[in-house]
This record gives sequence, structure tokens and C-alpha cells, in this order.
Amino acid sequence: MGDSIIEVIDVRKSFDTVEVLHGLSLTLHKAETLVVMGGSGSGKTVTLRLVAGLIQPDAGQLRVFGRNIEALSEEELLPIRRRMGYVFQGAALFDSLSVHENVAYPLREHARLREEEIRRRVVHFLALVGLGEDVLPLLPAELSGGMRKRVGIARALIIEPEVLLFDEPTGGLDPTNSKMVGGLIAELRDRGVCATAMVVTHDLELTKTVATRVAILIGGRFAAVGTLDEVLHAKDPAVAAFLAGEAR
Repeated sequence: MGDSIIEVIDVRKSFDTVEVLHGLSLTLHKAETLVVMGGSGSGKTVTLRLVAGLIQPDAGQLRVFGRNIEALSEEELLPIRRRMGYVFQGAALFDSLSVHENVAYPLREHARLREEEIRRRVVHFLALVGLGEDVLPLLPAELSGGMRKRVGIARALIIEPEVLLFDEPTGGLDPTNSKMVGGLIAELRDRGVCATAMVVTHDLELTKTVATRVAILIGGRFAAVGTLDEVLHAKDPAVAAFLAGEAR
């Protein structure tokens, strides 16, 4: 296993009086795709948002690229966030911006490039996710759900991050588009475009397609962590029941 990119150490997080995460610990290593599975409300997205520095833990440590981030200011977090790409559950595209402007947005925020170079990079990263130049002028409302997901992935990739964070990448998609997105994530990993990734999902088929390691989140703690085969054959009754439910 490669060097650790992200370390979650005994992290706790509550909202109002409800503790969602009860001392969570996990490591994401370089060149692996770690899938965090769990049911609705299990804290999967909370975990991802903590790792991205979008929210702060109540206790514990979050170490990203070797630096503790739990107490950093927004300004101090910026150089760390530039090394991470975040793919939001609903793609989170700007409705009033074209595909070109949506994908170019991170470059305009974080780099000083000429317009021709921005366009070249936008076209390149759209091509990586299987989209052509014909989509450049389209608005998000003119795209299918699967296409919006691809554009969201292209936007996350364009800053060439060292790690990609995916929040329910197949959420809301039909089986055909879900399979397409899973295949795309696996292909990008295998080609070395995003070799290190953390994916949160309840989708067992997606997990089987992309995971090099799996963690099952139940009751605010990881009930099982290991290879896909190890987790699928875990003896914990709660893990077995969860997987059986997702397989239906």
C-alpha cells in the first residue's frame, strides 16, 4: 500500500444533539480507490465533507497530505483544496453557465491562463469523460443526468488534483447511467487520471466496479474495512444485513 493521503483519526461530529460520527478512524492511501458504503443518514457525506474541510469535527484529527486541517482557516485550507477534486452528488453545476464555463470555472478561480489555453483544457477533460465539443455551449438543463455527472467529473479533474472525492456519483441515475459512471471512474483510475479516490455511496454495483478497498459505515462507526472480498464475506451480522439489503 502506498503513502497515506488522508487520515481520519477518532473523529466525532454532531449536529444539534445528534452525534453522527462516533470516533471514526480511516486512512486513504495513495493509488487506491476507497469506497465508503452506508445507508441513508449513516454519515457518509459528512465524512467526505470533513475530509474536504467543508465542515469541522467536534473532536479528533483530520490529516490531509500530512497536514492537520481540523483547525485551519478558509484561507489556510485553500492550497490543500486545490490538490483535491470534489464531485458533488447532484454535480452542482451552475445553472446559468454553459458547460464550457462550468468546467473552466476552477481554472478561472485558481490559475491565470489565456482563453485559448482554458478552452484547450476544457475540451481535453471533457474528452476524458467521453464528451465532445458539441456540449460546450449547452446549459446544464439541456443535459441528461448522466451527462451532468460527466461534466461534474470533468470540472473536478481540470485542476489535475492528487485525489478525487465522489459524493454518491450514481445517485439519482438509472441503471444504465449508473453503470456508465462506474465504468468511467474505473477507467480514469486505470489510466492514471485519478489514481487516488474516495467514493461514498450506497450502490453495491458501483462499489464492485471501482473499489480497491471498502469501508462499511454503520451507526457512526466502521463495522468492516478491507478488500471487497473481505467485506463481502464479513461475519458481522449488521454488515451482512446491510449488504443483503443493497443487493436486492
